[in-house]
Amino acid sequence: MKQETQATIHPLAQFAAQLQWSDVPEPVQRRAEDLWVDWFGSVLAGCRARPVASITRFALSQGPASGPSEVIAQGATSSPMMAALANAAASHFAEQDDVHNGSVFHPAAVVFPPALAVAQSIGASGAELMAACVAGYEVGIRVGEFLGRSHYKIFHTTATAGTLAAAAAVGRLLKLTPAQMQHAFGSAGTQSAGLWEFLRSGADSKQLHTAHAAAAGLMAACLAQDGVTGAHDIFTGAQGMAAGMSSDADPARLTDGLGTRWATAETSFKWHASCRHTHPAADALLQVMREHALKPNDIAQVTCHVHQGAIDVLGPVVSPSTVHQSKFSMGTVLALAARFGDAGLTEFDADYLAPDTVALREKVRMVLDPEVDAAYPQRWIGKVTVTTADGRELHGRVDEPKGDPGNTLSRAEIEAKALRLAAYGGAVSAAQAESAVAALWQVAQWPRVATLLAASR
Repeated sequence: MKQETQATIHPLAQFAAQLQWSDVPEPVQRRAEDLWVDWFGSVLAGCRARPVASITRFALSQGPASGPSEVIAQGATSSPMMAALANAAASHFAEQDDVHNGSVFHPAAVVFPPALAVAQSIGASGAELMAACVAGYEVGIRVGEFLGRSHYKIFHTTATAGTLAAAAAVGRLLKLTPAQMQHAFGSAGTQSAGLWEFLRSGADSKQLHTAHAAAAGLMAACLAQDGVTGAHDIFTGAQGMAAGMSSDADPARLTDGLGTRWATAETSFKWHASCRHTHPAADALLQVMREHALKPNDIAQVTCHVHQGAIDVLGPVVSPSTVHQSKFSMGTVLALAARFGDAGLTEFDADYLAPDTVALREKVRMVLDPEVDAAYPQRWIGKVTVTTADGRELHGRVDEPKGDPGNTLSRAEIEAKALRLAAYGGAVSAAQAESAVAALWQVAQWPRVATLLAASR
C-alpha cells in the first residue's frame, strides 16, 4: 500500500480510525445504547417481510451455510458479509429505524448490521462494537451533510453515505490505520449507489439499498486491511462523490466539530411507521385534533406546509398501491394518524386502502412553505392548516416532532417500541425479545459480542 503522510490523511479517516469508547462523552454513550436497542426492534419487525426474506435467501444461498455471524431471528449464521446483507435489509423495512435530520440519513440500518457481524466474527468486546458504531454514525452523518440537499433529491442518502458509514464502523473494528481507513473510504465511495426512482412504482429497492451499503462498506474495510487501495480524494476529487452526486456539496461539513460535536446524539427516533418527511405534519395535525376535539369526519381539508425535500420524495406517491409505498404518501399517513391517533405498523397493514382512509387521504395536499424550507434539514418543522366541515380554519405547528432530540423518547418508550416491533414481526417469542432487550442495554459491558438472541451470554 502506498505510504501516506500525516498531512495527506483526511481528518475524518483519522478520527474514525482512532476513536475509542472512552473518548465518547457519557451522554453520547447512553444515546448510542438507546439507538442500538431501537435498531434491534426494527430488525425483528422486518426480518420476515417478503423482500427481506428474498434478500436473506439470496445471502444464505451464497454461503457459507454457517459461520460466525448471526442472521437475526432466522435461526441461521453465515459469513459477516452475508449476515450484514440480510440484517441491513431487515433494518429498514418497517420505516421505524432512526434518522438524523441534518443529513436526512438513517444511520442504524447501515451501521449496526455490518459492525455486529464483524464484531461477532472477531470476538470484539461490546465497548469496541459501540465505539465502532459511533464512528460509523459520525462519518455517515457528516458525509450526508456534505452531499447536501441536491444529492437527496435524486439519491437515497442512506444508501450512498451509508456505504461510507459501514466502512468506518467495520474499519474501526478491524483496527485500520488512518491511511487504511482513507483507502476504505475511497473503495466505499466508489460503490455508493441508491436512487429514489423505485418509489414511483412501489418497488422493493429500499431494502436492497441498505443491504448493499452495509455489505459494500464491510468489503471496502476488509479490502483496505488487506492492502487494496481506494481513491485518495473520494469526497472532493475532480471525479469524486461531490462532482458526480451533488451540486451544493460543502466539504466543511465533513469535519464540522469533529470530536466535539457528536452528531450521534442529534439522531432522532421515529414514532410513526412511515417516511420521516410525513412525521412533522402528522404531529401537527394530531395537535389540532386534540386542541379542538376534532374527529376525522370533521376534516374537510388539510394543507401541509412543507419543505422541498418532502415534495421531492412524497410528491410522486399520489395513489399508493402497496403498504410500503403508502408510507411515502402524506395523505395516507395523515389519514391513519387522524383515524387511530398514530400511523403504526398494524394500522398500515389493515387500513392503508380502507375506504375511510382513502377518503381522508384525498383531502390532504402539500404546499411549499418558505419558513419550513429555510429551516430544513437542520429543523423539520410541522405546519398544517385544517379546514373543518363547518368552515373553520385551524392551524397547527410542531417545531420538534416526537422522537427528535428536544422531544425524545425515554428509555421506557424505546424499550416498549422495540418489544412492540418484535411482536409485530412475529419471529421470536415475547420472552425471547424481552430477554434480548434487557441484555442489549448492557452492551458496553460485554466482554465478547455473542449471538443477540442466545438464551444466555
